[in-house]
Amino acid sequence: MIFDPILDIFRGKAITIPPLDGAFRANTGLDDSAVFAELPAADNLCAAGGRLFASSGAGLYALRDGGAPEQVETFASTITALAAAQDGALAVALDDGTLLEGGKPVTLPKGIACITALAYGDDGSLWLANGSEKQPASAWVADLMEKNASGSVWRRKPGNAFAKVAGGIEWPYGILPLGDEAIVSESWRHRLVRVGSGGAKPVLKHLPGYPARLSPAADGGAWLAIFAPRNRLIELVLQEKHYRYDMMASVPREFWIAPSLSSGRSFLEPLQCGGIRTMGVHKAWAPSRSHGLVVRLDRDLAPVESLHSRANGSRHGTTSVMEADGRLLVAAKGGDCILAPEAM
Repeated sequence: MIFDPILDIFRGKAITIPPLDGAFRANTGLDDSAVFAELPAADNLCAAGGRLFASSGAGLYALRDGGAPEQVETFASTITALAAAQDGALAVALDDGTLLEGGKPVTLPKGIACITALAYGDDGSLWLANGSEKQPASAWVADLMEKNASGSVWRRKPGNAFAKVAGGIEWPYGILPLGDEAIVSESWRHRLVRVGSGGAKPVLKHLPGYPARLSPAADGGAWLAIFAPRNRLIELVLQEKHYRYDMMASVPREFWIAPSLSSGRSFLEPLQCGGIRTMGVHKAWAPSRSHGLVVRLDRDLAPVESLHSRANGSRHGTTSVMEADGRLLVAAKGGDCILAPEAM
C-alpha cells in the first residue's frame, strides 16, 4: 500500500530475522560431533604452555585426551573470561569484577566490573571486553532485557595501564586482536565490529543469533561462537518496554521470554507456536530460545560454513570455540560438554 511508510510509524519496526541459509544453512554438525570432555556449564577455552584449559563455574580445568577434566584451581567467583599470554601465563576474569594475571590481581580502571572476554595480541597487549557498566557478566539476560548499551573495549599495551578503545557497545562478548585494532562481537546488535582509533565500525551485520567469543583460525580466518538464536517472540518482547519490565519484576529470570543457553528442561518455560511438541516430536526447525551454532569466517570475516545444534538438539549455548593442535573444540555451556567436531 502507498500508505505503508506512514502507517509503519505507528505500527513500530517490522520483526525481521535473517534466515539460516547460505553459510548458515541448518545442519546437525554439533549434535553429530564427538564429545571431547563432559564438563558442566563448560564455558571458556584456552591453550597455554602446551595444555588445554576450560572453565566451569568457579573452577579451572585442564583437558586431556581420553580422560576426565582435571580441576587445577578454584576461584572465589565464577570465571567469566580466560586468555593466555605468550609466556603461558593465564589471565582469569571473575564475575565479581576481579582480574587475575599469573595469579596476581590486576588494578582496573573505574567502571570495569563485567569482564566478558580477554585476548592477548601479538605485541603482548591485553585486550578486555567490559560487557556492561550496569550488570555483572552473570546477569547478561537482564542487560539485554534492559536494552543497555554501556559496554566497552579496553587495551593495555606492555608497560602501560588500560586505556579505553571504544564505548557504547551493546554487550561486547568476544575479541580477536588484529595489530592495533580488534574485531569485537557486539551481541545485542547481532554483529561484529572493528574497534581501534576510529571507534567501532561494523564489519559483519545481521547475524541470525547472539555472537559470543572469537578465536583465530589456522587458515587466517576466524571462528565465531553464537550462543543463542534470534527469535520473533523475543524480538517482539524487546519492543514492548512496559511488558518487559513487568515480566522482569514478576517472573523468575529463568522463565523470562528471552534467549537461553538451554531449553526444554521445565514445563514452565515460555513457548512459541511451533515450538510445542506434536505427537511427542520436537521439530528441528521449531522456534527456540536456545541453539548451538559455530561459524567459520574467512580472512575478510565473511561467513563460510557453520555447525549447528538445532531446536531438537542438546549441544546448545555455544559460548567458545578454538583450534588447538589441529583440532577444533567447542564449549557448549548449555549442553554441559566440550565437543570436537570433524574438520570443516
